[in-house]
Amino acid sequence: MSRSEALFAAALGDFRIFTRSRKDEPMFPKLSCSAALAAGVALAAGPAAAQGAKTLTVYTYSSFAGEYGPGTKIKERFEAECVCAVEWVETDDAGTLLARLKLEGETTRADVVLGLDNNLMAEAAETGLFAPHGLKAENLDLPVAWDDHTFLPFDWGYFAFVYDETRLENPPKSLEELVEGEGGPKIVIQDPRTSTPGLGLLLWMRSVYGDEAGEAWQKLAPKVVTVTQGWSEAYGLFLEGEADMVLSYTTSPAYHIAVESEPKYKAAIFPEGHALQIEVAALTKTSDDPDLARKFLEFMLSEPFQSAIPEGNWMYPAKSPASGLPASFQALATPEKSLLIPPEEVARKRRAWVNEWLAAMSR
Repeated sequence: MSRSEALFAAALGDFRIFTRSRKDEPMFPKLSCSAALAAGVALAAGPAAAQGAKTLTVYTYSSFAGEYGPGTKIKERFEAECVCAVEWVETDDAGTLLARLKLEGETTRADVVLGLDNNLMAEAAETGLFAPHGLKAENLDLPVAWDDHTFLPFDWGYFAFVYDETRLENPPKSLEELVEGEGGPKIVIQDPRTSTPGLGLLLWMRSVYGDEAGEAWQKLAPKVVTVTQGWSEAYGLFLEGEADMVLSYTTSPAYHIAVESEPKYKAAIFPEGHALQIEVAALTKTSDDPDLARKFLEFMLSEPFQSAIPEGNWMYPAKSPASGLPASFQALATPEKSLLIPPEEVARKRRAWVNEWLAAMSR
């Protein structure tokens, strides 16, 4: 392992305590992840690069830029407008994306970072690597008001536990039942240090249980089959039948409806509410072409980008397309209550909450 690879691995922590290796099979966008984070990144540049056109380097997570994600369409559509080349630089998840940025610092090649979320915004801002976007974020279709001068939203969703109703006929009716019920379904979750869904569950538990979250984690731990590094591995294990439920999104069943014509996958809706995720993008202070980077952010809130989100990233778009949401989204269950911890509080307390989680999971 090279020195840079060792530093990168150290930044992530020893997540291998809880995860296990496997080769992910591409199933739907968030499943086509990088095989090894520390080994490198995947780069994709269009034909314009070979012709000497400007290149915009966008750091993102692999399922967004991969073969099954919305990145291919978005790249083609933006390149047609900008007469430039978009180069995706991929990491597995937003958590590892932020770790990479911290290691690179001002030497980063990124012009735009796409794929951080509301729970990582304050920590990302503290790096000092991002510049104000200078754009008006108007007519957004978010469940909360948005007023941030650095980060712009591009999609959103709710974390939820997904199950196959043909295998689990009586899913838990509440988070309390999942956590405290005798026996109960076996679940697979993600590591909050490397995965935004994993962090989302950490904050979900804090929102519901408060200072008793540590005790709640101890009750939940026996039901956890495994903790994976990222979302894709967890969902793959669930589809293979190794768990009854998986931590995912309320929108995940839309994929199965649209692509497989399979309605058996459901998201369990809990009365305590569900943690909200808003994914964001920002331009870096060190960008070689801030005007081009800002143009990409402006394009991000336009119809050509936003229309690729619902059945490309399987999330709700930050701005609903003119044609509305696709049919696969119409029957989705939606939470009645959004749970949201301020990003500044997450930045201050995340380490302590992760340590609480680690202590519970290690027993």
